[in-house]
Amino acid sequence: MAERIYINNDWKYLDSFKDNELFETATWRDAADVRIPHTVKEVPFHYFDEKEYQKIAAYQKILSCPKEWEGKRILLTFDGVAHDSKVFVNGKCAGAHHCGYTAFTVDITDYINIGNDNEIVVVVDSNETLNIPPFGFVIDYMTYGGIYRDVYIDVKEQSYIKDVFVKTRVAREGKQSATDCQITIANPGKNISIRQYIKKYGATEEYIKLDKEYDVQDEMLEASQNTGKVELWDIDNPNLYIIKTELIRDGKCIDEKEIRFGYRKAVFHADGFYLNGKKLKIRGLNRHQSYAYVGYAMPKSMQELDADILKKELGLNAVRTSHYPQSHHFIDRCDELGLLVFTEIPGWQHIGDEQWKNQAVENTRDMILQYRNHTSIVLWGVRINESVDDDEFYLRTNAVAHELDPTRQTGGVRCYKKGSLLEDVYTYNDFSHTGNNEGCEKKMAVSPDNNKPYLVSEYNGHMYPCKAYDWEEHRREHAMRHANVLDSVAKTPGIAGSFGWCMFDYNTHKDFGSGDRICYHGVMDMFRNPKMAAYVYACQQEESPVLELSSSMDIGEHPGSNRGDIYIFTNAESVKMYKNDTFIKEYTASDSKYKNLQHGPIRINDYIGSALEENENMSHSQAEAVKELLNEAARSGLYGLSKQMYLKAAGLVVRYHMKMTDAVELYNKYIGDWGGTSTAYRFEAIRNGEVVKELVIKPMSSWSINAAIDHDVLKEQESYDVAAIRINAVDENNNILHFFNDPVEIAATGPIEIIGPKVVSLQGGMGGTYIKTTGEAGEGSVVIKGMNGMHKSIQIKVEV
Repeated sequence: MAERIYINNDWKYLDSFKDNELFETATWRDAADVRIPHTVKEVPFHYFDEKEYQKIAAYQKILSCPKEWEGKRILLTFDGVAHDSKVFVNGKCAGAHHCGYTAFTVDITDYINIGNDNEIVVVVDSNETLNIPPFGFVIDYMTYGGIYRDVYIDVKEQSYIKDVFVKTRVAREGKQSATDCQITIANPGKNISIRQYIKKYGATEEYIKLDKEYDVQDEMLEASQNTGKVELWDIDNPNLYIIKTELIRDGKCIDEKEIRFGYRKAVFHADGFYLNGKKLKIRGLNRHQSYAYVGYAMPKSMQELDADILKKELGLNAVRTSHYPQSHHFIDRCDELGLLVFTEIPGWQHIGDEQWKNQAVENTRDMILQYRNHTSIVLWGVRINESVDDDEFYLRTNAVAHELDPTRQTGGVRCYKKGSLLEDVYTYNDFSHTGNNEGCEKKMAVSPDNNKPYLVSEYNGHMYPCKAYDWEEHRREHAMRHANVLDSVAKTPGIAGSFGWCMFDYNTHKDFGSGDRICYHGVMDMFRNPKMAAYVYACQQEESPVLELSSSMDIGEHPGSNRGDIYIFTNAESVKMYKNDTFIKEYTASDSKYKNLQHGPIRINDYIGSALEENENMSHSQAEAVKELLNEAARSGLYGLSKQMYLKAAGLVVRYHMKMTDAVELYNKYIGDWGGTSTAYRFEAIRNGEVVKELVIKPMSSWSINAAIDHDVLKEQESYDVAAIRINAVDENNNILHFFNDPVEIAATGPIEIIGPKVVSLQGGMGGTYIKTTGEAGEGSVVIKGMNGMHKSIQIKVEV
């Protein structure tokens, strides 16, 4: 039987070397010990030169090949090496690969010495001068370098199952569904047949044997099996199955391959996207696969975490893997969560020469072959992102996609209208929204064929960058622009959905970003802390209650001390507002102007006037007048005229014959008292008559460090494990302190180590760090504390 062995540990790494000494023992004597995933250069958080990771480096692994491998096929697979790589076994070149975003397998059977140690050397070129996608011109993201995805060995018989492509035929409501498996056999011999089994993924039951068996005559065969009634895969119930294919010779199983898949029908029509016959508006974000400090080099747990954040925290139903195929661990998790995926070939705007194009076509082939069993993938991107039309080139990429996967449609991302449409879906980056206009363009104005499907693949992004520490109006505008586009897309006919740019901030080249090598286009920061815009998306999910406000209610933050519009972000049925424990108003979802969103932002409007009418028994006209006088008293107080003098001279006391004490009491009740009792606002989110979340906003009197770890039991499986820690500076009511940019100190003890610096400065009251396992077991802890020593530290305990 086949055996898979992960070989992510015990590698040697050379940052530089001489070609004529690469295979000499002395060359590797002082090389660094590393584990995979690995980056050729850990970089600072910001302000670094992208040339730091551009180099030709080398890795060495000593592989022991036991005598039991005699007569077997030994296959060495790299899931991702950035960007051009050559593999040497015992000094001989066994294979090469010219794409940093797809896997490749080298058959090393004829290069190894059975019963002995064997030297594997991988030379990795991460220079951005390579004549392969995405290189050739400027790129709006860092590309990093290294062996940054898993490496493993498969030990096979001479005849083995090379590939199984599972295609499903879905009957209505899953009745009488079937699978059609395209099975590829390496080195088929005599007396070989195929036998298949199926079971529900995650079920405790044994496999069920399928009826038909097939004799193997050629390298490729089609195996069709009736699977009866099945549970369909969708975004709410992502039911998955496993089909096991056995290769039988003389009655004995000599190889098997398990493929996880789901039964679903996903199709783009002219009027929108349909999943299992039901129309669904796609709501997603674009994701890069990068992280602070280590670039692409993160293991399974971090890949899965991003999918969890997209689905569970941001309430999305889709993601676009911009601008390249991403980790199978990430896509696997999308399969499990019911998160739709639009994935695409590597590239950014530039189209190179014929050699470059040929590699892009090969990348298309690799992407389809390697990812087509992922049920979550519903669209293949077969154009270079935002590139110009090149019909000859893109006829080839479309043809490859349709040949290798006739079950899915193709798209290709453009940033211009009425382009040549060779794909099945016209996918367009709509950057038309500028804050005070319609959120998106109409399909007819963009697509060359109104009878073809249409999808918005990016919006916002560079149109309105936003840092976590920007002033409040800027952060609010960033959030409202995302709400505007989502609402507009939801109501506009013929748009299948949209992908916002983007999930989180990321490192980018000198030609982009804010000059510090960071592109601040995310609805989250680089450590996946939410900015205000994230709450627009988070409100669209129902599992966890959301209640956030667009303002800290500090008037000094605003020009003329005018807070402007204030919005509630919530997924509750209603929100009750209190000021100094006085009930002001209850807001409901129907109060939102965003009528096409399930839970749109709700503007806090006229709460003083409403409260005066309800609490003080005033008429509407009187309440309006008193409200204006109270607000004017507040403004005058900022510029030297006391509120008492204003109220006496021009307001309530004179016009309404009110006692000064009563006028001041009204003022303090609804506006606040400078120099007196602090104003406290309290908001209660109500669902099914119960308070599900509370938000208290008042001037802070103390601050502390809050830190949340994504998982505190770390497990080493194929490689080391990593946990993400998101760090916030908060007040006593757990509100983020958006202008807290002080440093914090991080220390780790036990069988863990910190990735990145031990001292980090928070930005906008937010930051983070990562801890990784070291190969040992035991208990560990992370201590995070403010640098001035005045505030007690926070400790996170972990188990490895």
